[in-house]
This record gives sequence, structure tokens and C-alpha cells, in this order.
Amino acid sequence: MIHSSNRELLAIVLGDEATSLATRSLAELFGLRALRHSTTLGAEQEVHIYAVPDRLLAARELLRRALEEELSESAVGMTSPAEVRDYLRLFLGGQEYESFVALWLDGQNRLIAGIELFRGTTTQTSVYPREVVKAGLKHNACAVILAHNHPSGHPEPSRADELLTSELKNALALVDIRVLDHFIVGDTAVMSFAERGLI
Repeated sequence: MIHSSNRELLAIVLGDEATSLATRSLAELFGLRALRHSTTLGAEQEVHIYAVPDRLLAARELLRRALEEELSESAVGMTSPAEVRDYLRLFLGGQEYESFVALWLDGQNRLIAGIELFRGTTTQTSVYPREVVKAGLKHNACAVILAHNHPSGHPEPSRADELLTSELKNALALVDIRVLDHFIVGDTAVMSFAERGLI
């Protein structure tokens, strides 16, 4: 779903009802600028009927993209922890494997890109500081919010999580990229290292 266009995702959500008016209405609801000027599906385009789980996944991806758009237009960090939490829940929530994600920010703390850097198993993922630094330089980032999920559902940090955060903070400081926070996403809660005084 993550590689589908906004129009394709809307077609999945709406199914047979993917008319231009309904699509435009939903596009406005999700705040997707790219669809506001061109929302009519061509007569030759086949609209498939998808199962309910596919519709839910498509709706979730659209919500994630809408939040990403908001975060790219305003400062991210301690001023908008609720939006960051919502975005990370949509990005990482419900996964059966552990992912490590970086939200790269510009000099005004606006989101440049939210990228999954590493993917692991149900219990762990390997994170390589050198690759994290390379990704930050590639995006010309000034700051970053780190995040990963715990498929077990419990967002409490392990000692290894704390050591990794410290190591990444030191490595990224060498290239003038500030680590603003590290979130752990569980089933029903998202834990912030900054709020716990761990960063």
C-alpha cells in the first residue's frame, strides 16, 4: 500500500463509490493537496472491489500521508508531540516485526521525510549508526526524531534501547544533527525518551 498513489488508495477505500465528487470530498477530508485539482477517475480506469481489511489499510495509509503533510509544514518536536505520536502509530502500529524509523527534520524542525531504516524480527532489529548518519547527511537534515516499535505491545525501553539512543545521539552530533527524541510504539501507548528525561 505504501507504494500506491493517493488516487489508488482512495479508489480502494471508496470501492464502487469512487466518483469524482466522493473522491474530492474524501481528498479534502484527508487534506491531500495533490488530489484537490485532479480527482476524476477516467472512464476507462477499472475500479476494483477490495476486501474490508484492504480498505482499512488504505485509509490508514492516507491518514499517515495527511499527517506527514501537516508535519512537513509546521515545526515538529516538543511543540507537537501528539501529532508525532499519531503519525508513528500509523507508521509502526500493529506490525508483527520490529522496525527502526527516522523522521528527518530541516532547520525549522519541519519534516523532510519519515524513513524506515532497518527491519528486524518479532523481538529485535539491528541498527547501524554509520548507516543512520549516512541517511541523515543524504537528506541534509538538521535534526531527527528516532522511533521503533515493540511488537510485544509494551513500549517500555530496554537497557539496549537506552544505549543505542546514546550512541546514535553522539554519532549524529558529529555531523551537527540533533536527536530531539526517541519514541517506542506499543499497542496502546507511545513512550517518549525526552519526556522520561532519557535523552
